[in-house]
Amino acid sequence: MTQNNKGLVRTSASLPAKVLEDLDQLVIDRGFNNRSALLAEMIQKEVSAYRQDYTNEVMAGTLTLVYDHAVPGLQVKLNQLKHQYVAEIISSTQIQLMDHHTLEVNLMQGAADQLNRISHEMISNRGVKTGNLYLTHSALPPIHTSVTESSQETQND
Repeated sequence: MTQNNKGLVRTSASLPAKVLEDLDQLVIDRGFNNRSALLAEMIQKEVSAYRQDYTNEVMAGTLTLVYDHAVPGLQVKLNQLKHQYVAEIISSTQIQLMDHHTLEVNLMQGAADQLNRISHEMISNRGVKTGNLYLTHSALPPIHTSVTESSQETQND
């Protein structure tokens, strides 16, 4: 591996011909300038998915819900959860869809395991049709600090 002055590191990989062909097609279809840009995005997504599932790292992301707002008590329950987790749910917006449905996007930040728990708690309500949590470790300036960072800061003071 070689590193240049822009913080980029050159590496190489051996791939089956069909995989390389599919990769090149993705570069074209998704409008990337080159393979490196696409590979960097794909690797970053995989790293974020791993961190989301297997670490307690502070992350930021979105929880997107589609729900039937005509289900009795559902909106009250979702609002109670948003108030209960006000430190993690930074912002929320809703768009009214057809047939009593609402699309809701919640911006969240906190420990990955806590965000997963909150998401499951919201998604599991009767009337929620779909829910998807997407997290990244570098989207926002941290509102929360990890437990290890907090304890290190306390020790250094």
